[in-house]
Amino acid sequence: MTLVLRVNNGKSLDFIYSRISNRLLEMEGDSKLDGKVVQTFQKNFVQVQNILDQNRVLINEINQNHESKIPDNLSRNVGLIRELNNNIRRVVDLYGHLSTSFTKSVDASSEGDSNGHKRGRPA
Repeated sequence: MTLVLRVNNGKSLDFIYSRISNRLLEMEGDSKLDGKVVQTFQKNFVQVQNILDQNRVLINEINQNHESKIPDNLSRNVGLIRELNNNIRRVVDLYGHLSTSFTKSVDASSEGDSNGHKRGRPA
């Protein structure tokens, strides 16, 4: 049995992060998005990347322990797999938080200004 981290390699995640960050900054520049949302996105994305990097290390160690067939190493895998599962839960939570923050910000910006006027795109 070999576990494989197939989320994305670092370059792909950097590309995704760059594209989303640029789009968020464009939206912020158009006053469509609160700067706090951009900061939250950046902070959470860094956290996600750090967790995924940690997961890569955990998966490598789990694989090595499994291949060694040494009883102590196999026993250690139980804790490593639990840690991996907890990390995955944290990533899901972070993405959920990002989604909620982004949706709330976009909804708030589309509701209009304090005078009750809807903001529209310039013609």
